[in-house]
Amino acid sequence: MSYLKFDKAELVNLEYSLVREVLATNKTGGYLNTTIVGCNTRKYHGLFVLPVRNFENRRYVLLSSLDETLIQHDRDFNLGIHCYGKNNYEPRGHKYIVDFEFDKYPVTTYRVGGILFSKAMLFLHNKEQLLIKYTLLDAHSATILRLRPFLAFREIHSLTHANEDAERGYAEVDGGAAFRLYDGFPSVNIQINKGNGYFHSPDWYYNIEYLEEKRRGFLYQEDLYTPGYFELPIKKGESVVVSVSTSPVAPKGLAGVFTREAAKRISLQSYEDCLQRAAKQFIVGGGRGLKEIYSGYTWMGKGLRETMIALPGLTLFADGDTTVYEEVMESAFKVYGQQIQRGSKQADAALWLIWAVQQYAAFTGDAQGVWLKYRDRLSAVIRSFLDGSRMGVRLDDNGLLWVRMNGVAMSWMNAYDSEGSPVTERSGYQVETNAFWYNAVSYMIDMETKYGKDTRLIYQLQSVKDKIDANFYNVFWCEERRHLADYVDENGQNVYTRPNQIFACSLDYSPLTEEVRGMVMESVKKELLTSRGIRTLAPKNPLYKGVYDGNQDQRDHAYHQGSTRVWLLTFYIEAMFRLYGEMFVRRATELVGAFEEDIERHGVGSICELYDGDPPHNPHGAISSAVATASLLRSEYLINKYKKEKL
Repeated sequence: MSYLKFDKAELVNLEYSLVREVLATNKTGGYLNTTIVGCNTRKYHGLFVLPVRNFENRRYVLLSSLDETLIQHDRDFNLGIHCYGKNNYEPRGHKYIVDFEFDKYPVTTYRVGGILFSKAMLFLHNKEQLLIKYTLLDAHSATILRLRPFLAFREIHSLTHANEDAERGYAEVDGGAAFRLYDGFPSVNIQINKGNGYFHSPDWYYNIEYLEEKRRGFLYQEDLYTPGYFELPIKKGESVVVSVSTSPVAPKGLAGVFTREAAKRISLQSYEDCLQRAAKQFIVGGGRGLKEIYSGYTWMGKGLRETMIALPGLTLFADGDTTVYEEVMESAFKVYGQQIQRGSKQADAALWLIWAVQQYAAFTGDAQGVWLKYRDRLSAVIRSFLDGSRMGVRLDDNGLLWVRMNGVAMSWMNAYDSEGSPVTERSGYQVETNAFWYNAVSYMIDMETKYGKDTRLIYQLQSVKDKIDANFYNVFWCEERRHLADYVDENGQNVYTRPNQIFACSLDYSPLTEEVRGMVMESVKKELLTSRGIRTLAPKNPLYKGVYDGNQDQRDHAYHQGSTRVWLLTFYIEAMFRLYGEMFVRRATELVGAFEEDIERHGVGSICELYDGDPPHNPHGAISSAVATASLLRSEYLINKYKKEKL
């Protein structure tokens, strides 16, 4: 039996099934994403979504859905499902679903009277090709299968409507037909390994609604183009394979391709299997030999900070893959070179890069080898902070970094309101940026002293470190609250209880004594820790918003004002391990294991971006988050490490 499985009672309940999504990727930026009953509820949903080279590799929904109809005795049974408003679902194909499971790939089983019929979907890795295998498991009469494609050909953040510019023709290909609605797009080739029964009857389906977009306050209606339909007989026990691709393929070999590709996939038989599979979906290969990390699916993109936070967890601590770690790191130097050397609106991103290198050194146990490999690049990063050439960052005489770019949120708390103003600008001395700065300076001194020769750099950095040692506590410590200020500006300390102070306790090099770290973590534990990660603001704060819901502006104000973050959990666990060692193993295991309850919620088999700060901590945001997945994998690694030390 599959680990991820849903029965008929769950599937026919749309309130239950429409908030559970399935995701599959091709490892080059393409994906398949829909609900477990096949009803698209987001503009990001689609069966065949790809980055298009002619449009700066932005992702486009090409094939929105492929509706199936079973025909017996001239009677049609439509298995598709779309929402046309006011809970008007047509057709209502979900009522025929008796089983949905996700093992190596998603499989949906339908029962229509005496017909038992299954659909399996497999997105090929490193190819722009989706395979769908239909099997007639049981039938007592002659059966015909009809397939109707719904085409969108629009960018994932937008919607499309009926128009005269869409190309209504098609091209014949072996075993099927090819469609391209607009210039510049690749063709969508739909081919079947059994004949070519395509019937051209172009039409638009109007006012299809996406309920999640409506709930979030966005535009939510679109029209989809259907060029015609495919029709073919199918016998009891027979399987038919459909290929959706950007280039024509050989239809006769599709069954074999499906079997071979399926054999390569991970079987999802446990929570850990799901984490491993999810981790691999974020690492994508692109042009120019690059290997990068998507921050999350389906609407999140790429970024230097997010890449560095996620990289160790998705590679080293997932399956020990040092090769992919190095490939992603080298790609980062190429793609984000200017940001690494001169800065960007992500003030702390380059310091996260140094942290990621430290993780590699710790994992391999080869501190010298890793240092020598990255020494010149890391030295250049450090010098850019020292010489004042970084965007929006200033090194002050007290050894601390002052961060400011008016109207820009330069920390990871970077949400903006409807007027374009940052919700949490946090200009000044940011506690986490300066914790990472101290960690980077100390690491550079340590490594250069042991394995390098640049005594001038060591002397310069030691002077900075001494200043931080003398000033960090005095600048950030709030005696009344017994924790660190979140940031300090011209008006003094911002003493909101936020999670950014955790890093001053979790990193390899801390400017705080063990006693102070203990007080900080006790405050975090009391105010911010939940069963689903770390809150971004304490509930006692008048700005706290415990539920992430409403329109975009309301959600943006809740994004960093109370919503929890899974990715922060690994740094909480690490800080507690540094304080309590093996005594914290049991509690850490409980915190990480709690997410197994949610592996069938929101994104099936995935870890979502955030949760409500208030119980019962409902999931929200991107259904599959790179930094959240990486956090849980790294946390499990730390737990196992301390378990071994206990033995």
